[in-house]
Amino acid sequence: MAERGNKIDSGKYSCSICLDLLKDPVTIPCGHSYCMNCIKDHWDGEDPTEIHSCPQCRKEFKPRPNLEKNFMLAELVEDLKKTGLLAAPADHCYAGPEDVACDVCTGRKMKAAKSCLVCFITYCENHLQPHYQLSAFKKHKLVNPSKNLQQSICSRHDEAMKIFCRTDQQCIFFLCTMDEHKGHETVPAAAERAEKQKKLQESRQQIHQRIQDQEKDVKLLQQEVEAINVSADKAVEDSEKIFTELIRLLQKRSSDVKQQIRSQQETEVSRVKDVQEKLEQEITELKRKDAELEQLSITEDHNQFLLNYPSLPALSRSKHSSRVKICPLRHFEDVTAAVTELRDKLQDVLKDPWTNISLMVTDVNVLLSEPEPKTRDGFLKYSQEITLDIINTEHKKLLLSEIQPQENFNDVTAAVSEVRDKTQDLPGDTWRKNSLRSIKVGDLESKPEPEPKTRDGFLKFSQIITLDPNTLNRFLLLSEGKRKVTFVNHEQSYPDHPDRFDGLCYQVLSTESLTECCYWEVEWRGGGAVAVSYKNISRTERLGSNDQSWSLYYDRNSYTFHHNNIKTPLARPVSSRIGVYLDQTAGILSFYSVSKTMTLLHRVQTRFTQPPYAVIRVYFSFSCPDGSSAEFIKPE
Repeated sequence: MAERGNKIDSGKYSCSICLDLLKDPVTIPCGHSYCMNCIKDHWDGEDPTEIHSCPQCRKEFKPRPNLEKNFMLAELVEDLKKTGLLAAPADHCYAGPEDVACDVCTGRKMKAAKSCLVCFITYCENHLQPHYQLSAFKKHKLVNPSKNLQQSICSRHDEAMKIFCRTDQQCIFFLCTMDEHKGHETVPAAAERAEKQKKLQESRQQIHQRIQDQEKDVKLLQQEVEAINVSADKAVEDSEKIFTELIRLLQKRSSDVKQQIRSQQETEVSRVKDVQEKLEQEITELKRKDAELEQLSITEDHNQFLLNYPSLPALSRSKHSSRVKICPLRHFEDVTAAVTELRDKLQDVLKDPWTNISLMVTDVNVLLSEPEPKTRDGFLKYSQEITLDIINTEHKKLLLSEIQPQENFNDVTAAVSEVRDKTQDLPGDTWRKNSLRSIKVGDLESKPEPEPKTRDGFLKFSQIITLDPNTLNRFLLLSEGKRKVTFVNHEQSYPDHPDRFDGLCYQVLSTESLTECCYWEVEWRGGGAVAVSYKNISRTERLGSNDQSWSLYYDRNSYTFHHNNIKTPLARPVSSRIGVYLDQTAGILSFYSVSKTMTLLHRVQTRFTQPPYAVIRVYFSFSCPDGSSAEFIKPE
């Protein structure tokens, strides 16, 4: 007998039918033991005219063996239970709420070990043994446990679906090709899986390449940060030495220059690091998508692979459209030179107080803007699929356009040199104000794409847009596809939501923000407006009445552009379809009348400081008494 404290595996004394400790054990002729009631119920469930067999080894018996209690085994189990040496099955062996349970276990079910694609049954480790031991099960296909195993069975024929219908994009049983799917294009599910697996691998290769390119860009940006820091540190050090010699009169000016250089340094480093951080965020997102694709690629069940494949998000167009290029950085040496020469002129210059030296720093830009397309096909190249997000999980955008080309700190020198050359002409003790032009960090440049000339060109930038019901005014109805909105005369009983437009603001916001460069079209009836705005626009103000929205109002007779409460009438032919093109990098927003040709209605040049959203406004119009409406049109 094992020593107390050394537990004995309870599986050796468990019934393989109920998986509990043997109760009234019986041993059948093949040597396997079961609970008296378990084996009796098992054999009672079989055809009494057929040969009975062992549930474990499948040895057959005819006639049915008599069942006699194995007293020795029963006493052994009882003794082990009393002494505490018999360990109960570990809790982790049983199936929890999130686990796949064994289909064969009765009572408390064990965790599943494998699912059989031939039996369409999920087994625990104990009940799986016949598949390993008996030759009849050797050819069965075993995969990791699946809760969705029944989805691989045809509900009509109750058979495995091994055919894929390309016409209806679903798995079917082969008999389905003779009736419901007759005449459809069908292939074996394995062949369809192989084809889509190849496309999946191509997508992963693209992601890997983009990750490699952008990791290189991140390294270049880090080098830029280090170069700026070294240059700024050197300028501060040299300038401080020179200004120290001026003691009383130059102490304040020395402090000012030091502070201004440091401020400029922080500004430049902050902007470059911002680009670096955004690149790293896109890398993280690409790696997450790659992990999802990898998880799908290793799915063994063809049906599960094909079932989940259409739900994969399309690989979006990179917001960072080209490689980062760092221009050589010139340093702060000129600051030292300027201050040194200034020291020689101080006797004349320092008779009156200096005016402040303005170290003006402009934005740092990584990517130059792309030109606005000229045609709808050009716009559609920037298309983005937008889906409804009720809980407001806004997708983060990587906007590299917030950084502009950089020169360096040499303009500080230019200003000081100008003071040096003008010192004898300065009146009294006043130093002429000098505008130290922008110090710009190395240009990270992208070659702009040509603006489309035709509607087909605009359509290459098209973006699919859906509307957020949480923002829908209570006098508006949203279509089932969340792409069409209609004005109604009776207030609807929508639930309260902080994002909902209220009062006379008959408006609704898109679900997701717009891509960096995109195009979309709206078909309208009655009266309303098509607009672009920020997400935090007031829910009680009409579109165009503030500086956060740019809106084109329309009716059957005319167009009017509204922004910041300024109205601009547009003398253009009226069409029932409006095209909108947005290039965030270039800061361009254009509205087009779309018919057989595209006519530019209005163009705005601005700088977008937040991710923009599409907005629709519709209201009552006598020209459309059954209700004004507006609908986002899918590109054709």
